[in-house]
Amino acid sequence: MRVLGIETSCDETGIAVYDDTQGLLSHQLYSQVKLHADYGGVVPELASRDHVRKIVPLIKQALLEADSTQSDIDGIAFTQGPGLVGALLVGSSVGRSLAYAWGCPAVGVHHMEGHLLAPMLEDNPPEFPFVALLVSGGHTMLVEVNGIGQYLVLGESVDDAAGEAFDKTAKLLGLDYPGGPLLAKLAEQGESGIYKFPRPMTDRPGLDFSFSGLKTFAANTIRAQELTPQTKANIALAFQEAVVDTLAIKCKRAMQQTGLKRLVIAGGVSANIQLQQKLAAMMAKMGGQVFYPRQEFCTDNGAMIAYAGLQRLKAGQTIELGAKAKPRWSLEELPAVS
Repeated sequence: MRVLGIETSCDETGIAVYDDTQGLLSHQLYSQVKLHADYGGVVPELASRDHVRKIVPLIKQALLEADSTQSDIDGIAFTQGPGLVGALLVGSSVGRSLAYAWGCPAVGVHHMEGHLLAPMLEDNPPEFPFVALLVSGGHTMLVEVNGIGQYLVLGESVDDAAGEAFDKTAKLLGLDYPGGPLLAKLAEQGESGIYKFPRPMTDRPGLDFSFSGLKTFAANTIRAQELTPQTKANIALAFQEAVVDTLAIKCKRAMQQTGLKRLVIAGGVSANIQLQQKLAAMMAKMGGQVFYPRQEFCTDNGAMIAYAGLQRLKAGQTIELGAKAKPRWSLEELPAVS
């Protein structure tokens, strides 16, 4: 089976073609970073319009790269939610229209399930069951995964997601948008131990996260300093260490609670090198393994949607062509794939 995947949940248009015997055949991605940079964040209406402009040319390019025509496509997978509703409507409208025109089935994919399954695109994919840390600009959650569609949310953020806190703190430091990766790069020049940031919600039981207070602590620290380049780097490092330590503490609790030995990290923040190293060292001490997708598949992309959609289409799951986009959608609502 060969599936066309379409991702338009936020500010990146991702298109891919995935074949269940040949693997990933093509992968096209357009980022709207420059479009939103002047505003310091994603402007939903501008994002939707840019998806409209880019989606069809990218589909044509992905088919060309995959040496495929419409007759070679056996199904279409598109991100149905969660995300910005206008952006989701672009991908879902195009996906359903192509499915109708080409006479093939379509399936709506949960954006976070796409991230969760992104490590399956690698040569050494994790086996079920495992614990997944999904950490991005919009979501931070720990999920027990016993199979595709068999998800139990163990904990999630009660306010800002980790990626959102990264971006907001970067903005306070005067860094450009998107600030998360720039803050991580700045942190490489920082001196450890100069500032001590709190590790929120680690002094109490449970697996939920909160990063709003950490962002406020960073803001107060920044306002109290004369911001030299080295001071900025020191604050960036202290903030990053606080986020990474918090995520690691919660992951360790989740592994102990479930008794599992495999940890998957996915989502945009999973590209953070310090986080990868911290969790790899932790899992090695626990006698387990950590898995994460390659750098280009940590952020939003069409390949993860194509893969996730393929699994559901092969199980006979399809979507009605009149189905609506779901800007809010719980992972635990998804049907299992047997």
